Amino acid sequence: MPDDILLTHRNADGIWTLTLNQPEAFNALSEAMLMALQSALDTVAQDEEARAVVLGAVGKAFCPGHNLKEMIATPELAYYQALFARCNRVMLSIQKLPVPVIARVQGIATAAGCQLVAQSDLAVASTDARFAVSGVNLGLFCATPSVPLVRNMAPKHAMEMLVTGEFISAVEAQHRGLINRAVAPDALDAAVHLLTDSILQKPRVALAMGKALFYSQREMGTEAAYQLAAQTMATNMLDSSAQEGVRAFTEKRAPNWKGGTP
Repeated sequence: MPDDILLTHRNADGIWTLTLNQPEAFNALSEAMLMALQSALDTVAQDEEARAVVLGAVGKAFCPGHNLKEMIATPELAYYQALFARCNRVMLSIQKLPVPVIARVQGIATAAGCQLVAQSDLAVASTDARFAVSGVNLGLFCATPSVPLVRNMAPKHAMEMLVTGEFISAVEAQHRGLINRAVAPDALDAAVHLLTDSILQKPRVALAMGKALFYSQREMGTEAAYQLAAQTMATNMLDSSAQEGVRAFTEKRAPNWKGGTP
């Protein structure tokens, strides 16, 4: 596996940037790329000072999904089961990270590439970007991409993409709830920085608790969701950062989180 198939960088503020770096293959999710992503996500998960992850790519495409040449070369059930299990692990690792993951989309994102965008907590895209779950055009329904897709978009919008395989624009993706913002290409980095700057102003522990709760409660019935949410808020309130934040608000001053629990 080339060392530079995935570029990783962590700045002094704890913002990790993971950049798919195989433009000649349109940044496809080859076995090597999936392994590199998993390794990087595992590293971030162990970084107690991490604050956010920006997931981006170089070249004309963000990610077109799985490497089809690899897939067709081994037509065996066990191979496909292992491949999709590996991809599932990457997607679930994104969800389980205690920090927000922001997809920075500069080009097409199709099939499992669109899944990466849907699985990220937040997403900002260039107006040049386009999105599709186009496996059905090849006779392969995008079953695994449908999991986060239908959890981001209205069911009929998701189903339309899944059964037609047609592209939608970044503006339409924002309208349908797949991404947060569609911005001019030269404004993409600034839009991402606005999000990371805002995240850095919040206590890490509150965001970690909130992210875990966000994904857990939406799989529950309303009553169970409220019970879990109430317990999360009660635990969160005991944290020193929340105590300081509430105290600062009542005292009409800015919170002082320096030196406390981030």
